[in-house]
Amino acid sequence: MNVPRILLEKYNSPVPRYTSYPPANLFHNDYTQDKFINAVIESNECEPKNISIYIHIPYCKRHCFFCGCNMSLLKRDSPVKDYIDSIKKEIKMVSRYIDKDRKLSQIHYGGGTPNAIPAEYIKEINELLFSEFKITDNAEIAIECNPSYLDKKYSNSLNEAGFNRYSLGIQDFNHDILKTVNREIPERPISEIMDELRNGNEKTFINLDFIYGMPSQTVESFLENMSRAVSIRPERLVTFSYAHVPWVNKAQMALEKAGLPDPLDKLEMFFSSYDFMKNNGYFPIGLDHYVLEKDELYKAFKNHNLHRNFQGYCTRETTGQVYAFGMSSISQMERNYSQNTKSVEDYINTINDGKLPIVKGYALNDDEITVRAVINSLMCNKKIDFRNIADDLNKSDDDVKKTIRFVNDELDSFAEDGIITYDEQTISMTEPGILFIRNVAASLDPAIRDKGLSFSKSV
Repeated sequence: MNVPRILLEKYNSPVPRYTSYPPANLFHNDYTQDKFINAVIESNECEPKNISIYIHIPYCKRHCFFCGCNMSLLKRDSPVKDYIDSIKKEIKMVSRYIDKDRKLSQIHYGGGTPNAIPAEYIKEINELLFSEFKITDNAEIAIECNPSYLDKKYSNSLNEAGFNRYSLGIQDFNHDILKTVNREIPERPISEIMDELRNGNEKTFINLDFIYGMPSQTVESFLENMSRAVSIRPERLVTFSYAHVPWVNKAQMALEKAGLPDPLDKLEMFFSSYDFMKNNGYFPIGLDHYVLEKDELYKAFKNHNLHRNFQGYCTRETTGQVYAFGMSSISQMERNYSQNTKSVEDYINTINDGKLPIVKGYALNDDEITVRAVINSLMCNKKIDFRNIADDLNKSDDDVKKTIRFVNDELDSFAEDGIITYDEQTISMTEPGILFIRNVAASLDPAIRDKGLSFSKSV
């Protein structure tokens, strides 16, 4: 893939990542417990009917300098048991408002580092969820893991707890780079860990996650990462662009001092790995995910029916409205978002007081739901078909286009630069244009230009 330097300079501007719409930094602080409860009750009448559960485990044994997640260093006196008990209480408090005829199709543990805590705690939460909700036959039960903490006993415990999808945070195979970013070095081969997690089950899927754009990485070294990854054949591979936001995460200043790669070198890491993956049987979906042809995500993408929530890409079959538990977690219902307190101590105390730990949220209006549908279609399927979206929303094509920022001059500019093709009915990303998909999404967003918010750069 080749992209002229002039386009990189033109479009490398701060824009939202669009993992949600509106972005989480638009949530406001007057979203009360009562509003949340009413939103949960209302969600029972909305689509999708399925339920997705997110569990946030904030604990990490070490603070990786690149990370911008809401985390808490695991210390000897960390209240891990109290925190897990609080999650179980919160699940019971919220589940009473969820229609029990609805089915649970997705569970996702994120962090932090979920496998930094004893596996029995995670098993306890799963057992509670399995008892509270009916489970679909092909439910996706996923957990993010640091491979450094996966011995055989822990892997077996996760299998026994019902997990069938694992995301292993490799970040980089190079030990020197891991030391620079303060990341633990796995003591065992990743292929051995993958075999234990699969445990002979053909329905178990494994992601390997990498980050490009970190200190000491080069185009050649990142391609070596991809070559090693492809050789052990995970079902999915993810290459995240390092987002440098030191105003959010001050620890990232250490990486700035270590020396970040030249922006053009970082881009070449993306281009070269993109081509390498395609040449080795992995198909690109979204902006940074690669899957094998047999993957259900690939089939959904080919049918222009891929979807995503805060947990990542998913099919319509596994998609559910998201009910999130734990500190800082974000619930993502059809018409409402809400976020819990970002303090472990506040979270535990609030739950023990019999209250829900909601601190902010957002209720979407009809126009925002329309904009979200358009942007999600672009970000997931690299294409917008206005007629299909209008049919889904029971609106006309013209109503959809009037709601978003459908500005011909801006779209003409993207088209002239070879980033999109478009007509009055569709907008489609070109393959070289995929790198600028967030810029195209932002151009269709009627709100983002007026808010004065800070975002990471698009490239």
